[in-house]
Amino acid sequence: MKNVLILVTNHATLGDTDSANGTYAPELTHVLHELNQANCQYDIASIQGGNAPLYGTDAEHDPVNDAVLADDEFQNRIRNTIPYTQISADKYDAVFYPGGFGLLSDLASHEPVARLSAAIYEQGGAVAAVCHGPAGLLPITLSDGSKLIDGKRVTAFTREEEVDFGTINDIPFLLEEALTRNAGRYEKTGPWQENVIVDGRVITGQNPQSAHGVGVALVKLLGV
Repeated sequence: MKNVLILVTNHATLGDTDSANGTYAPELTHVLHELNQANCQYDIASIQGGNAPLYGTDAEHDPVNDAVLADDEFQNRIRNTIPYTQISADKYDAVFYPGGFGLLSDLASHEPVARLSAAIYEQGGAVAAVCHGPAGLLPITLSDGSKLIDGKRVTAFTREEEVDFGTINDIPFLLEEALTRNAGRYEKTGPWQENVIVDGRVITGQNPQSAHGVGVALVKLLGV
């Protein structure tokens, strides 16, 4: 049975504002739905451990989000995330970073967690991320000194979507620019359209609308 490590943020606000934030629930729940359907196991970890902040739990017309959030096992795991220091990379076949603005303030620059993800990738595992989740790929450095995203095609939340969402002035940094400067190629489609890119064992999705597709691609890559 395949086992996926899910890395979530402990940062509960949008940047330095007091606007409640964290992990955007539908980007986690839609991928989890696909993993559950494929009988994959998962653990949820964070830098500090403990309760992980979620927003988007009241997303309208989203039965998948509602169903996963109503699951007692999921609630236990998201309220008691595993500190990364207790994670052993050799247990996992993939790592997944859901989005949410909170991640820009912790996982986007946390090298010890990035080393865990690098170890999973270098043992043949997949790395997946959606929306702002690809910020977590920025610090991942492989054992040969290269960055995970060197030469890779990736996508993530766009500048246009930040403008539309009203967050362009509050985010710690513009993810589109960071990926454009560091990845092999940053690719995007029109705002709020599904866009999933698979380059080898790296899967990225542009926005919340891409979460389902990221989950499907991850299950396919895991071969289940």
